[in-house]
Amino acid sequence: MELVSVKIQNYKCIDDSGDFLVANLTCLAGKNESGKTALLQALRRLNPVEDAEKNYNKLMEYPRRRFREAEAKNPLLRQVVTTTWKLSDTHSSEEYVARVEAISNSLSDEIFTYWTQNKNLEVEFKREIAGSDDPSELGEEFFSLRVRNKRHRVTVRFDERSTGFVWFFSFLVWFSQMEREYGDKLIILLDEPGLSLHGKAQRDLLVFIKEKLLPKYQVIYTTHSPFMIDTDNILNVRTVEDIVSPKGELKGTKVSSRILSADTDTLFPLRAALGYDITQSLFVGEHSLLVEGASDLLYLQWFSRQLSTRNRTELDSRWTITPVGGISKLGSFNALFAANNLHIAILTDYRSGDKRKVRDLKESELLQANHIFCAADFVDSDEADIEDMIGREFYIGLINSCYKLEGDKRLTSVYSNDIATHLLEEVEQHFRIIATEGSSFNHLSPAVYLIENESSFCQGTGIDYALDRFEKLFQKLNDLLPQN
Repeated sequence: MELVSVKIQNYKCIDDSGDFLVANLTCLAGKNESGKTALLQALRRLNPVEDAEKNYNKLMEYPRRRFREAEAKNPLLRQVVTTTWKLSDTHSSEEYVARVEAISNSLSDEIFTYWTQNKNLEVEFKREIAGSDDPSELGEEFFSLRVRNKRHRVTVRFDERSTGFVWFFSFLVWFSQMEREYGDKLIILLDEPGLSLHGKAQRDLLVFIKEKLLPKYQVIYTTHSPFMIDTDNILNVRTVEDIVSPKGELKGTKVSSRILSADTDTLFPLRAALGYDITQSLFVGEHSLLVEGASDLLYLQWFSRQLSTRNRTELDSRWTITPVGGISKLGSFNALFAANNLHIAILTDYRSGDKRKVRDLKESELLQANHIFCAADFVDSDEADIEDMIGREFYIGLINSCYKLEGDKRLTSVYSNDIATHLLEEVEQHFRIIATEGSSFNHLSPAVYLIENESSFCQGTGIDYALDRFEKLFQKLNDLLPQN
């Protein structure tokens, strides 16, 4: 049998949930006190594991605000669960026995397949004689479960492990027993599963549900955690809301397949889950070069192409260039993407205000020191931006062309000690002087202009200086890649 749809009525905070479809894996997402738990409690009463829990307590579980009104009306108003089912093929007893034995024998191994928080643990089952501190009577035999940490070479009692580990293992044991008793005639209802687990362990639990439960069972669970949202099957999410009409009329708990709910609190875990997935894939590859901004990306691509046309060393195509929005965000992005076991290098400007941040990056354990490159490493200066790698002659010519500076508005390629100590400072100060005439400078526009007018600069003044420096950078980056 396969459950197809559900409707819950007249139960606790639920007047009428409305019909909602049920897939193999159905997530009921909503904020606290929205009615998610009540939905599962009502559905569980349809055919609970424990016979004593089949009956509804009409006084305690009927919506209180409507109880007096309903007493005088048709008893059909008290119907709680309406379901639709689809018949499915049954399995032979031999298949059932084989399946149960396989799960029973592999229980200890199975948890460490999905529990990725610590791979150095193993579970030991023992028959022991009770001592004075044990739960059984002194001298009696009892069955104990201990967890061995292979790294520290020590065992501890099961209940001394973390709350998350105890929950995860207990869930597997419980599920194994339910499968032993009921075979595949189960619909599994989980209320906020893995609430005590770390976010990554919640992801482990979701993987377990998808790989181990879904092939044989339907699963309905509630959550308000983004880590328990299956973004690969976002259309199987149902939003749960306690609805109040614009006029203040209480509508009760409603379930909807419209995941674009108007309530931002209800949508929060969905948005967080989707946002996390997007950040893990946007502009990220197996080998990622983190740079500060989009202009860095464009300059690196342009000079790599120029070197390639001259049969010189270009940037290996295995590098994915990723702008992160400034040096202050390099560490955060590195920490985020490092969780995916990516190979990461960083290219950054190096100015007086950046030195402490660069030093912190090099001293952190998130990235190898030889994977951090500064523009100053490739020019004859203690401080430099990527524009200094391009060089004064080429960059000044680019600025004049990009902004159509003529006559006394033009920048000169001859350095003046009276203007600034850095190339970008010189350009920025020049534009502050002519700002009253409608010109304004930003870092990205020259890079875009260079890409759009490539042929005009292929043989530009000062290009050899720039190519030498970018080639040196690309050689060092390519040396970090595994040999083909």
